[in-house]
Amino acid sequence: MIETCSKRCMLLGTVSLGVLTIVILILESQLAETLSGNHRMRNKTFPTENNSTCWKDQPYKVISECHPCSDFEIKSKSIGVCIHTSFKEILKCENGETVTRSCDRVAYLDERAYWKFTIWSFVAGAMSSIAVMLRMRVLNYRAKRRARQVLSNGSI
Repeated sequence: MIETCSKRCMLLGTVSLGVLTIVILILESQLAETLSGNHRMRNKTFPTENNSTCWKDQPYKVISECHPCSDFEIKSKSIGVCIHTSFKEILKCENGETVTRSCDRVAYLDERAYWKFTIWSFVAGAMSSIAVMLRMRVLNYRAKRRARQVLSNGSI
């Protein structure tokens, strides 16, 4: 069945599947943030600096989003929360206390790694498609040349 599709039909199908994939990824990321973003963080307990837990009892404001600790902070153990997950975030509680808390993986790093993988996969697929099309042209040209030679010699 796929053999009967024209190049235009195949290209249109591939582009539509690509667009559909991107739309689904965007919708999924938006829904994941709204539905489970805050609920997931409330159920997890992470080590905090100086064992302060004001962020559990009081409203708090995130000063610095979850980001990787520097190599110096991890090796020197100057900030204890960096030892556990190698990621930290800085919170400011309502009473004015600033707390550094260990956190999960950084979302933007995972997202960047995913997009790198997607882009490299697309590039590899495009290069493979181009190589196949070029090879088909060469083989078709050779077959036509052979057919011309056979017909010109009158061997049929």
